[in-house]
Amino acid sequence: MLSFLSQHIVPYILLAFGFLPAYSHNSGPILGEDNCRQAFLPENSEKVLPQVVEPPPSIDSASSAVLAVDANFWLYEKSANEKRSIASITKLMTALVFLDTNPNWEDDYTIIREDNVSGGRIHLFLGDTLSIKDLFYTALISSDNGAATALVRSTGLSQKEFIKKMNHKAREMALFSTEFVDVTGLSDGNISTAKDVVRLAKQALNEDEIYQALRNKEYNFVTKEGRNKNIVSTANGLLQESENGALVIGGKTGYTDRAGYCFVGRYFNDKGKEVISVVLGAKNRQDRFAEASQLAKWAFYNCDW
Repeated sequence: MLSFLSQHIVPYILLAFGFLPAYSHNSGPILGEDNCRQAFLPENSEKVLPQVVEPPPSIDSASSAVLAVDANFWLYEKSANEKRSIASITKLMTALVFLDTNPNWEDDYTIIREDNVSGGRIHLFLGDTLSIKDLFYTALISSDNGAATALVRSTGLSQKEFIKKMNHKAREMALFSTEFVDVTGLSDGNISTAKDVVRLAKQALNEDEIYQALRNKEYNFVTKEGRNKNIVSTANGLLQESENGALVIGGKTGYTDRAGYCFVGRYFNDKGKEVISVVLGAKNRQDRFAEASQLAKWAFYNCDW
């Protein structure tokens, strides 16, 4: 009886008093599943009821979830509470904690030997001097591990101190299944769940500095020494591409052998509705983009909120 009340009655009581967003955030149930049309699609502009409905797409990725952002309820989940390595999606938290240090974007930073980190794309080399803004954009857009390491060093905090702040912020954000052991995502000890990743992305992409960085397909700047740098997004070819009414304008990739291919993206449709779609553990680079987009499009066409 108590279980029935907590699952079916309490959410509506909370909704009536305006407390549903906090309840949804902390507890993580699928509160919006009744809004997904399992028998019919939403009516079109001519008010003609379509004859065909698309069920949720078959997703091969190990874990996935879709959140209706404005309504703050879950539209879809697959193993969404399963803890997994999240690779470079880690850098969303690195960026959030970095912003908490109130950086001066026009300050300069010179790359030192300790900033040279193997793994992934390398754009910055020993002696390169660039603005903090250029360093921030390089770390996020191309997921450059050396740039992320340098970004942390520019704060004056040690890696250990910075990671402690990352985990503290995760607790503040109620990401109770999330833990960080490094700032780049190279370590498989950085773990989270699909639901926690969506919540992390929601807050990160609400920060204008992060959002403006991650909506770029590429970014160009010149170091103080006059070296031209061309930074290409790890999601290049997907950002700002409209596929049947689903427009993605911000997202973060990740990959390690253990994590598999990962992607979390922010999608809009032509009616201004927004979802965040995540897939973790996809089989290849393209599958993570395709499956995240398929889930977003399914939500827009089959769910009404």
